[in-house]
Amino acid sequence: MTDAQETAAASSLRTTGGAPPDDGGSTASVSGAPTPQPTPLLEPREGIPPVIADEASLAGTIAAFAAGTGPVAVDAERASGYRYGQRAYLVQLRREGAGSALIDPVACPDLSGLGEALTDVEWVLHAATQDLPCLREIGLVPTRLFDTELAGRLAGFPRVGLGAMVESVLGFVLEKGHSAVDWSTRPLPEPWLRYAALDVELLVDLRDALEKELDRQGKLEWAHQEFDAIASAPPPEPRKDPWRRTSGMHKVRRRRQLGVVRELWQTRDRIAQRRDVSPGKVLSDAAIVEAALALPSNVHALAALNGYGHRMGRRQLEQWQAAVERAKTLAESQLPQPGQPVAGPPPPRAWADKDPAAAARLSAARAAVSALAEQLNMPQENLIAPDSVRRVCWEPPVPLDGESVAGVLTGLGARPWQVEQVTPVLVKALTA
Repeated sequence: MTDAQETAAASSLRTTGGAPPDDGGSTASVSGAPTPQPTPLLEPREGIPPVIADEASLAGTIAAFAAGTGPVAVDAERASGYRYGQRAYLVQLRREGAGSALIDPVACPDLSGLGEALTDVEWVLHAATQDLPCLREIGLVPTRLFDTELAGRLAGFPRVGLGAMVESVLGFVLEKGHSAVDWSTRPLPEPWLRYAALDVELLVDLRDALEKELDRQGKLEWAHQEFDAIASAPPPEPRKDPWRRTSGMHKVRRRRQLGVVRELWQTRDRIAQRRDVSPGKVLSDAAIVEAALALPSNVHALAALNGYGHRMGRRQLEQWQAAVERAKTLAESQLPQPGQPVAGPPPPRAWADKDPAAAARLSAARAAVSALAEQLNMPQENLIAPDSVRRVCWEPPVPLDGESVAGVLTGLGARPWQVEQVTPVLVKALTA
């Protein structure tokens, strides 16, 4: 038994950092005695493993993890805010019998061999949907997984960050000081590697404790359905018109101004991709919106705007002004339309004017779902996707009964457990 497992066994589910309220199933502090203070976790059990950065070392790691037993803990570090895109710059793994491994996916960009060796193994990740895209790029695709963050949400933990979960469930404090550093740095400093190794040190222990808690609450099958849905989901489609997500876009009203945002965003994106830097380091969203609103007539007018100050060279100013000029010369038919075509219901704020009856249905349905989520001790968005509720309320099925509502929810991607829990309260709310 590991140190963490011994701690977990001794304390059941601790309530130090926000575990689910004690309902008689946990053993935390029933006698009024103070809850033990969490223990700082300062060093991996076997020390910091060497970074795997060549094919020979990778082959040995693959063999070791293939021979290991039980679930495998997996994590990845990206360089968000520093580099273009969301690629992985370090991959961490841990499995019983294999220990921990740190792999450099820049030096070893194809990890499909490792993925194949772990095909039938359950992967344990924290906030899996954040890491799966970058893991998929390097050949790491799980067929089974356990998401400790999602498990925490379903179990009713108010704080589901990895550090908070490890502290409240296992009684250890993880250092989180290096989460936002530039992981593309080479060589990686030792304190960063220690932090990275510790991120997978207790992940399987956390998984085991959360599995017991979910089982105790009668939610384990629900969690398995959620995990299966994540593992089987196809890669997301590329976002349409990503420039529309520029921060501050709500200020931009006219189509010509929208054209300037689009031209500046696309120019910035090409430069950022070529230089492999975060787009925000090339030009800020605020500067893009500033130029779109001002429609500067020349480089001097552009240089006077916020975000295009004295630190920007003449050549840079000229490239941004050229983008503005391109937008200015577009024909009306080439300019983007304000807003995006929305599939499905309009924004809820417009319902009262467009369809008062639908607005009343939505109000009743939201209240019913909120009450059920509180009763089940989980966030509403994990009980059922808010968009699914809106769609059912905007165009209720005919006839309006349990079977038809369940069919709509299933068609919108709701899992069987969600359909079972939510259908009765939706039918009651919609027929009230």
